[in-house]
Amino acid sequence: MTVARRVRSSVQRVEPLGRIGHEASMRFLASAALIASMVVLASCVPQPRAPAPAPAPPPRPVPVPRPAPPPAAPASSDWRDWPITPGTWSYASRGAGATASFGQPGTTPLLTLRCDKGANAVHLIRAGDARGTGFTVRTSTTMRALPVEPTGSGATTAVLKPDDRLLDAIGFSRGRFVLESPPLGTLVVPAWPEILRVVEDCRG
Repeated sequence: MTVARRVRSSVQRVEPLGRIGHEASMRFLASAALIASMVVLASCVPQPRAPAPAPAPPPRPVPVPRPAPPPAAPASSDWRDWPITPGTWSYASRGAGATASFGQPGTTPLLTLRCDKGANAVHLIRAGDARGTGFTVRTSTTMRALPVEPTGSGATTAVLKPDDRLLDAIGFSRGRFVLESPPLGTLVVPAWPEILRVVEDCRG
């Protein structure tokens, strides 16, 4: 075999190998390009954002101090302006003498005017013990301090004669009269007809 033939034969054998290497190189480059494109695409995909932090709670409003209430108006020095003690008068006629009672219905009367014909006396009875202080009676025409004594049933009484003009002053007082006793407080009592009915009954 001539030298020229040997060279051509060698070239023919080398060319398939060269094509094979070229094709492998192309496949490698294609794979590399595909991987690179995938990496690029992956980098373009937006990553999920971390959740925003919760907003801080709004500051609590600072309490504004309320203005102090105005001081209560002092009680009037004129007893005729004082509020009436809640209650009503009731009248009862009995053999020993009539009775007028003031208070809330169904409760122990706060004040009782009782005629005792046998003793020729009118009792001004206040519920509670007022010994040691007595009563002070105020009407639109007079004021008087009265001595008192216990009744024996948890009350205190001032004893008057039926013709005592204080009874008329109580009955005819303009709208109300006042019975004061420091341990028991003050009663502002309406001057209703029941008072004079007891007085007239005891005088008759």
